[in-house]
Amino acid sequence: MGIHKAVSVVVGGAALAGAAVLGPSQAVAQAYPTRPVTMIVPFAAGGPTDVVARSLAEAMRKSLGQTVVVENVGGAGGTIGTARVARAPNDGYTVLLMHIGFSTAPALYRKLSYDQANDFLPIGLTVDVPMTMIARENFPANNIKDFLSYVKTNADKLSMANAGIGSASHLCGLMFMSTIGAEFQTIPYKGTAPAMNDLLGKQVDFMCDQTTNTTGQIKAGKVKAYAVTSMERVPSLPDLPTLNESGLKNFSVGIWHGMWAPKGTSPEIIAKLQSSLKAGLDDPAFKQRMAELGAIVLGDKATPAALDQLVKSETAKWGAVIKKAGIYAD
Repeated sequence: MGIHKAVSVVVGGAALAGAAVLGPSQAVAQAYPTRPVTMIVPFAAGGPTDVVARSLAEAMRKSLGQTVVVENVGGAGGTIGTARVARAPNDGYTVLLMHIGFSTAPALYRKLSYDQANDFLPIGLTVDVPMTMIARENFPANNIKDFLSYVKTNADKLSMANAGIGSASHLCGLMFMSTIGAEFQTIPYKGTAPAMNDLLGKQVDFMCDQTTNTTGQIKAGKVKAYAVTSMERVPSLPDLPTLNESGLKNFSVGIWHGMWAPKGTSPEIIAKLQSSLKAGLDDPAFKQRMAELGAIVLGDKATPAALDQLVKSETAKWGAVIKKAGIYAD
């Protein structure tokens, strides 16, 4: 028994010594995670970002060794859920999955309850989702050339739906109107689902939305589809031309998504989250699901540096567009 006790003391002492060498934060990070991680999606369930999040959460679970729980905290163009993460404990158990709206909020909202530049730490980019220009099933135009001609001629009679101020569809609409020099009646909804429902019900004329939300409706023939907003055609929708090749030179709107943690999260935990994110993006099942929906997986850009650089450039780009349009959410 004495021998057993001696061994126990030595092993315990070694463990304590190791913890002392690592430091308290490193020791905690080494054990992390010991419980489920919550991924905040600042939009309604069932929307494009939610679709990406739920597929990614399952893919990350395998490498993280813990369940990743998706929680939808919608409202105010994604700013309510984003603020929730800014105020969350910086222990690695709350992360944000947000799209391009992270970069547009500072221009759209004159007062934000968080500091976009200083309240978050980037983990990495995840996917880039092209958008599609679609219309109600009985819209008069049958191809992109006729569509562009028709909407320019009848701009004062047409309605363009979006999922709310600051949403991806709202941003695409702003860019589209600015590019063609026309103004439409824009109808904001409280999320993508109700906007799509009214388009299917022929209550609105057209909208621009992400392939993760429109692909199923396009393939089912429930809407008319005219073009994609990426610079290259989307493999899952090969018959749709790009707006760039259809006469709107250099028109490109890609809805990139990234992941962030609250400021103050330890470098060791950020590294673990980034490693798990990269593994999730490389997961074959995740890649297959994103390919089916037309999304481009950004595995080579799943780094804090890549996300930080993109946020800075996109904040400047969209700030100019929004200022020119003179549209504010408050």
